[in-house]
Amino acid sequence: MPAVAGNASAPLPVDPRGFIDAELQAHPGQTGSYVLERGEQALLARAWLVDHARHSIEVQYFIWSTDNIGILASEALLRAANRGVKVRVIVDDLLMDAPDKTLLALAHHPDMDIRIYNPVHSVGVPWYRRLLNLVTNFRGANQRMHDKTLIVDGELAITGGRNMADEYFDYDHAYNFRDRDALVIGAVVPQIRASFERFWASALSQPVATLYSAHSLMRKHATVMDAEVQQIYAELGAYASDRRNFAPDVRGAIDAIPANFPALAAALVWGQVDFISDVPGKNDGKAGFGGGGLSTAALAALLQGAQREVLIQSPYLVLSAPAMELFGAMITRGVRVRISTNSLASTDNLQAFGGYRAQRRKLLRLGIDVREYRPDPLVQREVMQRYEALRAEAPVFALHAKTLVVDRAVVFVGTYNLDPRSENLNTEMGVVIRNADQAATVAAAIETDMLSGNSWSAASDKPDRFASWGKRFRAWFWGIMPIKALL
Repeated sequence: MPAVAGNASAPLPVDPRGFIDAELQAHPGQTGSYVLERGEQALLARAWLVDHARHSIEVQYFIWSTDNIGILASEALLRAANRGVKVRVIVDDLLMDAPDKTLLALAHHPDMDIRIYNPVHSVGVPWYRRLLNLVTNFRGANQRMHDKTLIVDGELAITGGRNMADEYFDYDHAYNFRDRDALVIGAVVPQIRASFERFWASALSQPVATLYSAHSLMRKHATVMDAEVQQIYAELGAYASDRRNFAPDVRGAIDAIPANFPALAAALVWGQVDFISDVPGKNDGKAGFGGGGLSTAALAALLQGAQREVLIQSPYLVLSAPAMELFGAMITRGVRVRISTNSLASTDNLQAFGGYRAQRRKLLRLGIDVREYRPDPLVQREVMQRYEALRAEAPVFALHAKTLVVDRAVVFVGTYNLDPRSENLNTEMGVVIRNADQAATVAAAIETDMLSGNSWSAASDKPDRFASWGKRFRAWFWGIMPIKALL
């Protein structure tokens, strides 16, 4: 409440962002970073930032599901827009599953704009046009925006592997991802925002209303009336406020947000952080499914600079010929290379695993130490101890983190998978944190995931035997298919 004149004991208003303002003033020209290893940390960080945005929120995601986490996120953005915060959202079209009227209603808000990246599959697209798009522009239909970021007031941002869905935050009862994000504040954030602006201005990013407005056989027409808009807003608010819609562990994390975020922010490490990203479209497409990109070049430069050790975590491991050559050169000059990836038993992408399986022996002969993540790692017990429902249902755990640690001095956290799709087709982004303490912390987390209780050795444990016969057959089938450039 405001101070009352003549009453010295009246409390002064408390600005919940005041401690962040003080940190920014104390570290001019620097970036504060904190690596978000745990799902509930990543959730509470996003929720706190959205609830305390002052002027603007920019959001960019590959997947935004209509599950509990996705609905919570949509409602939080709507509340921010209702208090006058300018909200802009870009979501890739490929896996968009939101109802047409809900998308239109949210985009109808005067302080919320939504754009769909490369809308050739889902939003406003009839099934027959999707087929036509695949036939007439196969490369274009496969070029997706894999970026994931939340930017608040041009001062704070989160980027990394997590999409907006339950399984990326340890709340799915069937399948959860071991993932990683980075919270950054300060000097690097304007670069992240500049990348968002490039995508926002790109012709590949189309306003939702435009995608449904045309009366044409090539477009799916949809409208939403004012009364429907208000009804959808009310339903979102009612869903988010009804505690019966969320499991106790989700409610507990939400309730803990106000107290936990300041403690999390107090752990920020200050120093140099660089941002890498691709341009919309990735490259000019003249090389077909090749062509590389800015993120590929930046990460290759990091690897070429390695002197002693490279530690990588990637859910998918399919090396192109240039990547194979790059890794071979590192090993030849004495760099130790270790990679943590999914096993056949844990993977969510059999096509990618088939590509990895076809070259696994070559990777091992090259001298790369590969560890494949178990679907029941010992580290999941930490999650199951917190959540009774997860203990009862024993969900599969899998890797989704995309991380590179070089010489225990530099760590990359972002969206880039170690495969040809990230190399040449999908746009990617991430932050390069040049701090030995952060690098050592992340390296320790990856090494924990590589322990025998959490992973199998690709060289000695024959991990494929722990998957079903049907899964092994499908992986073999995809491994012999000529689709490596799309993996």
